Amino acid sequence: MSVKVGILTGGGDCPGLNPVIRAAVRKGIEVYKYDMIGLYHGWAGLMDKNCGPLDLRAVSGILPRGGTILGTSRTNPAKIEGGYEKAKQNFMEMGLDALIAIGGEDTLGVANKLNKIGVHVVGVPKTIDNDLSATDFTFGFDTSVNIIMEAIDRLHTTAESHDRVLVVEVMGRHAGWLAVYGGMAGGADVILIPEEKFDLTEVCQHLKKRHAGGKNFSIVVAAEGALPKEGGVGSEFFTKDKSLDAFGHVKLGGIADALAKAIEKNTGFETRSVVLGHLQRGGTPSAFDRVLGTRFGIAAIDLVHDKHFGKMVALQGNKIVAVPLEKAVAKLKTVDKDLYDIAKVFFG
Repeated sequence: MSVKVGILTGGGDCPGLNPVIRAAVRKGIEVYKYDMIGLYHGWAGLMDKNCGPLDLRAVSGILPRGGTILGTSRTNPAKIEGGYEKAKQNFMEMGLDALIAIGGEDTLGVANKLNKIGVHVVGVPKTIDNDLSATDFTFGFDTSVNIIMEAIDRLHTTAESHDRVLVVEVMGRHAGWLAVYGGMAGGADVILIPEEKFDLTEVCQHLKKRHAGGKNFSIVVAAEGALPKEGGVGSEFFTKDKSLDAFGHVKLGGIADALAKAIEKNTGFETRSVVLGHLQRGGTPSAFDRVLGTRFGIAAIDLVHDKHFGKMVALQGNKIVAVPLEKAVAKLKTVDKDLYDIAKVFFG
């Protein structure tokens, strides 16, 4: 009887998902002779038994495509009564021998819990935020950094033409990897991240110093989860609304607009805001993410073949290794202080 392996993609889409799917399917079919099954729309596909065959034709030509051919969602089995037991039952009824779950902290958190109740799961780290522990980089991050860099490059010319300060809001709920890498690559004049609360007075001082030195324009990059220090000027910023997603996360957004208004009020410099939003995770993956996604996909199907379940594939140095899912989701990987200190050298 042929081994049947399912694949799903959960959480937000990001560049590189299709290369992972393609690699796992190609080796699964051509080398291991497995039946590969796609589960549609993340964990909803397992909860609803919504799936279909993944053959070689299905993955042909998808390497450069952004998004995911399987669809995705933020469905959380924990929010469904008896959700994890139902997921396990469906896994058995669908005749699956293993499941490759591609996702970030939430998707892999579910995978870890399912593994503990006997579901054969292998994880692949996916998030443009690059905030998963145990892996140096997640696929999708490099593409997003390049999108941010290109946006900042373009914004430099319009900021300079109009003598304006431009505040660029990028993704990053609890970790500022995108802001730091994108901001440094784009030559931003101030970078604000969730790991270190900022003082608006200091931000304005950096900008005034720069303008006094003859530069009449500036670029400020702010992660969506960046927050001001309590009690300082600008501590009234409100960057969250009251609603939560399926995993209990507050929806973020608005810091760029609030910060732009505060900067203009406190400096007198004309200031505008730009929110990159979903542009950061759309479109074709970079060469780095295509190769990393391919390596992850191959490693994941190899783990299935070797029956090393409960593991996540990870990049450490230049090696692809297997780490326990439990370790991968234990805590978020935040920006190194040393890296942020390098970025600070160029503030103002």
